[in-house]
This record gives sequence, C-alpha cells and structure tokens, in this order.
Amino acid sequence: MKIKGISFGDILKSLGLVFGDIGTSPIYTLTVVFMLTKPTPENTMGVLSLIVWTLVILVAVEYAWLAMSLSRKGEGGTIVLREILVPMLKSGRQIGFVTFLTFIGISLLIGDGVITPAISILSAVEGMLLIPGLEGTKQDILIIMAGAVAVVLFLFQRKGTEKVSVAFGPIMMVWFVSLAVSGIMSILDYPSIAGALNPWHAAKFIYENGLAAFFILSEVILCATGGEALYADMGHLGRKPITFAWYFVFGALLLNYLGQGAFALSNPGAKNMLFSMIYGQAPALYIPFLVLSILATVIASQAMISGMFSIVYQGIMTRVMPLFRVDYTSTRLRSQIYIGAVNWFLLIAVLFAMGHFRESGNLAAAYGLAVTGTMTLTGFMMTWIFILRKKKVLAGVSALVAVVDICFLMANISKIPDGGYWSLLIGAFPLATILLFTRGQKALYSRLRPMDRHEFLRRFEWAYGHLNKIRGSALFFARGIDRTPPYIINTIFLNNIIYEDNIVVSVVTLDDPFGISGSFREEPAEGLRIFEIRAGYMEVFDIDAMLKEAGIDEKAIFYGVEDIATRNVFWKLFSVIKKLNPTFVQFFRLPYQKLHGVVTRVEM
Repeated sequence: MKIKGISFGDILKSLGLVFGDIGTSPIYTLTVVFMLTKPTPENTMGVLSLIVWTLVILVAVEYAWLAMSLSRKGEGGTIVLREILVPMLKSGRQIGFVTFLTFIGISLLIGDGVITPAISILSAVEGMLLIPGLEGTKQDILIIMAGAVAVVLFLFQRKGTEKVSVAFGPIMMVWFVSLAVSGIMSILDYPSIAGALNPWHAAKFIYENGLAAFFILSEVILCATGGEALYADMGHLGRKPITFAWYFVFGALLLNYLGQGAFALSNPGAKNMLFSMIYGQAPALYIPFLVLSILATVIASQAMISGMFSIVYQGIMTRVMPLFRVDYTSTRLRSQIYIGAVNWFLLIAVLFAMGHFRESGNLAAAYGLAVTGTMTLTGFMMTWIFILRKKKVLAGVSALVAVVDICFLMANISKIPDGGYWSLLIGAFPLATILLFTRGQKALYSRLRPMDRHEFLRRFEWAYGHLNKIRGSALFFARGIDRTPPYIINTIFLNNIIYEDNIVVSVVTLDDPFGISGSFREEPAEGLRIFEIRAGYMEVFDIDAMLKEAGIDEKAIFYGVEDIATRNVFWKLFSVIKKLNPTFVQFFRLPYQKLHGVVTRVEM
C-alpha cells in the first residue's frame, strides 16, 4: 500500500524509529510546566500556544524543512552538516572551529541519550499512582521498577532488535491514535481551547509574565525533545516517509496537548495531566493505556540507544573516537550493531540519573539543555551553509530559527544549578575523550617518524633483491607508503622479514556516508602492492571478506602496536585509552591466527 507514492510500511517504520522520543513527551511536558505556573485560563492558553509554535518552529521548520533539505547521499546529522560545510570554507581556523562544534554536538547528543530513557520510563511508571489501591506506592518502589525496565532494555541490546523491531511501528501507531482520540474527547468539552493555535496568546503570555515566562520556556522545550531525530535518522528511511509521518505525529501531538489544556482548566489540581485525563475519560482502559505508555517509552529509549551506537560508529570511522569493540547483531543487516562500552556507560548513567533525581519532574530540570544546545548548533551551521550557497531566503529563515534556538538555550542555562549540570557532565565525558584521542593521535603520529616514499622504496628494492623471501603473501596496514609507519620498517629492514608478495592495505574513509570499493591501486616495486579500500563513514564492512573477494590469501598479517612512554598525565590517559580498546586488526575481526603485532616504543 502506498500513500502519494510513499510505502505505508516505511511510514510505519519511521513512527517506531524516529518519533518515539517526541511522541512520549506529552507524558510529562504539561505536567512539568504547570509545576511552575498555575493553569488559569490565560496561562493555559499562553503555554499551549508556546508549545504549538515551538513544535512548528523548532521541529517542522528547523528539521522537517530546512535541515532535511541538507544531506549527503540521504544521510543527516551533525557530522553530515560538518561534511557539507567544511569543503566550502577556506580558512583553517574556520574548519577547526566547525570541527570543534561538531565534537560538542556529538557529545550533547550522547548526554541527551542518557536523560531520554530515564525521564521517559520513570514518568510512565509513575502513572501507576492513579490505579486504585496503588496510590500510596513509595517512590523508591517506582524507581526500582523503572530501573528494572531499563536494565532489561539494555541487556537486550546484545541480542539485537531485528526480530522485535517490526512491532515498534504498529505500537507507536496505536499510541499516537490514542493520544489523538483522548485529546479530541477533552477538546469537545472545552472547544474554545483551539484558540491556543493563535500565536498572539504566546506573545501575550511572554509579555505579561516577563522573566517568569523566560524560565517557563526551559520546560516548554520538552515538547520538542526528539525533534532532532527527524534529521539524524533520515538516512535509515529517507526524507519523504519521515516528513509524511511527521504530519500525522504533529496532528496527534497537537490534539493531545490541546486536550490536556482543556482538562487542566477543569481539573487544575491534577498532578499528572495525561494520565489523569485518560483515567477520567475511561477508567476501564487506564491500565491498558499505562502498559501502552511504558511500551512507547521503551521504544523511544531503544531508538535513542540505537542512535548512540550509530553516532559512536560514525566517530570511530571518522577517526575522532577510539576503536570500541563493535558486534553485529544481525547476520542479514550489517547496519545492526552493538557497542558494549557505550551500552554499559548509558545504562549506568540512566540508573544513576533515576536514583539521583528520583522523580520525573526533577529529571525535567536536567532535560532540555543538551537538546537546545544541539538545536542551536544545527541552526548556526545551517545558516552558515545557506549563506555560503547564497540562498538568501533560506538563510534568513534559518537565522530567525537560530535566534529562537538561542532563546531556548539561554532559558535552559538557568536550569544548570537545578539539574542541568547533569547533561553537561555526561556530555563532558565523550567530549574530553574525543579531544584527548584526536590530539593524542596527532601527537603520536608526529613522533612515529615515518619514512618517506623514496627512501622506503630504495631500501625495499634492495631487501627484496638480496634477502631470503618467505613464500606466500603478507599484509601490512597503513595509509600508504608516502609516509611508511615504523612497524613496517622494523619488520622488513631490521628483522629481515620479507615475503614474496607484500601487500599494504590502506583504508580510506570517504566524506560521504555510503559507498564502498576495494581494488589494487598500484604496484610501486616488484613484490610490493597497495590495496585500497574506500568506504563511507556509515558503512559497516568486512575487510577479510573484501580481501578474499580480491583473490588475496595472506599467510601473515602484521600490525603496529605503540608502547607509549610519557610523564605527561594527559598522554598517560591517552595511552590507557589505546590499551583498553581493540587494535585496528581486532576491530575488523581479521583472523587472529595470522596476526603478528610489532611493538614500537614512542616517547611523548
């Protein structure tokens, strides 16, 4: 079945893959906002208008329209914006600045990846308090239950989600339909609430409340958390299915928020707007809805976890992150990956966040800063791209959106003392790792003293002609022979290990996300060949299979191991990171029985 040429199946998949986070925001957004301001008719209309136009400006305009018009082979995200922008820049300082912004963007997304499961799952579990007989359930019990859901979710990651993911879309479809129907039922009791669609109410609320309205913006942004997933996940399904699904999601969210507003006017003392509204409308359906909400939050968390794996893999392939061990959870889809180090880091951080903040309302204080930071970076980089492309209208609209992003970011900065510091602390860990790793690699490479091409070929030709050669082929991994790494020099020239066929394998990461090829590039000397693999930074590929396909049946694989000697505390940390993570050949699962590590001592 197709809708306007778009597969209904792809639309359904996007509901489960892309919209889980923003789709579960009605569970807590208005509840948290009305902790700061009383739900009077004027305040309710103003807050609802702010929510409506936040969704329009920050999700529909910034992501569904502007950001999704910028892609590399259909892929989106912070790294893609950098790949689009960098070739248009002439100054090295500008490139360095954009690269640093990209590092911050990646780190903020990881920080957001911790808060999303914590607040979503905990807020859904807290809905149990409205079930008769469970009103007195202690918060400690709720935290333990939410933590158990999180543990099961993260333990399940190793097995992959290929088999169960087919249910994500239908479950989210039921969830959004439930949100829309419940919203319509409340709107029918208070039809004038539809007036909140008028942006005048938002402007009036800000004007009349001044600084208080500014602080309320820091909670209003909760309605748009997950909006960045429209762009980040664009490569999985394409722009059209996601944007078409967004129309449906936006309609369901709009109806539900208006319905919650109408319910708040009649029940100003309600503690949880969504669950209280559902319980008041259909008590018999409340428990099924609660179960549905927990499933929806698990799906939202799953999408975020999978997104974290993809982001880290991008970082590995673009050489800004260490080579974490990557496992493949599907024999059919190589893109289904699991990164244990990331999984356990997220789980520990999620459990700590639940235990530290205890209630979803408190977690809201930690939520929003990372999201608005990411949105601001996106708005800034988009505007820069449109200016350089001389698209004046798009640049103007993008600049206005960036100003709105900055306003929300400034409002969320005020939350730092109350919990916003948490997302900064979480984001600081990957940012520090990225900066330490990239600078450490640069410093290490400068101290390795590689041999230039002319000298290497001169010595290789002499060695190949005079030394006894071992039968068969040997592989060496390097970026090429223009600057040959010391481990190859030590193996051939110091240890006199030279094979009949010596192949240097070079893996080049492309600026584009997809595309992969492998071929012999040149044969610079008798007995020496260079095999080059060119792969997009989103490609998950099997080097051993590619070598076999090219007819290479190696007898031995040599690789370099750096033994770092240093008194500098930062380089010591860098050395620890290098030792804890797999080597290049281990990362790509090359046959261990053929591996020979060659140690090079490096003073840093």
